[in-house]
This record gives sequence, C-alpha cells and structure tokens, in this order.
Amino acid sequence: MEQHYKLFRVRELADNDEDFIAALAAAFLEEVPEDAERLKKAVAETDYFNAYQAAHKMKPTVDLFELGVLDTLIEVQDWGKFEKKDLDITSQLEIVISAVDKATAEIKSDFNL
Repeated sequence: MEQHYKLFRVRELADNDEDFIAALAAAFLEEVPEDAERLKKAVAETDYFNAYQAAHKMKPTVDLFELGVLDTLIEVQDWGKFEKKDLDITSQLEIVISAVDKATAEIKSDFNL
C-alpha cells in the first residue's frame, strides 16, 4: 500500500474522512488515466495544445497523490505550452505515464475499485 502514491495530503484534505478519501481515490481513477492517454496521444501527434491541456489538468491530482513526477509532468506541460519543437519529450512522458500506471493499479487494489 502506498508505494507508488502517498495519501498524506489526501488525508489532510479529507480531514481523515475515509469515505471522502475513497471518493478522491475513485476520482483519481476516473480522471488521471484518461488524461494520461490524452497526453500520450497528443505528444505522439505533436499536438502541443492538447498536450498542454492534459498535463495541466493532471497536475493538481498528481501533486495531491504525490506520485513523485510533478516536475517531470511540468516539463511535458511546458513542452506543449511553449511549443518546444526542438525538444524530444518522450522520455519525460514515459516517466509520467509509468508513474500514473503504477499508482492507478495500486489505488485500484488498495481501495478495491
């Protein structure tokens, strides 16, 4: 439990309300994997606008659940925001996607979702 994410800030936000914590975990599973797929597709298609949008949307949740890749996600976001055509962002993207995949699987297991 909590190898690929942390609940410290989630518990703090939820004031240790277990139902609210479970609701936040469910919201993570509903939103973040979908946004990560959108981000992957946008980077693959060099769609800067959608890469920026997806990364920007993911930031608060990735930060809240402390996936440990916030700075890397910001690099991907900035790649899209500033249309950094001369930068290959794929290795940073892979780090973010890997962290999201591991956290998603762990949250599903930990919360029986």
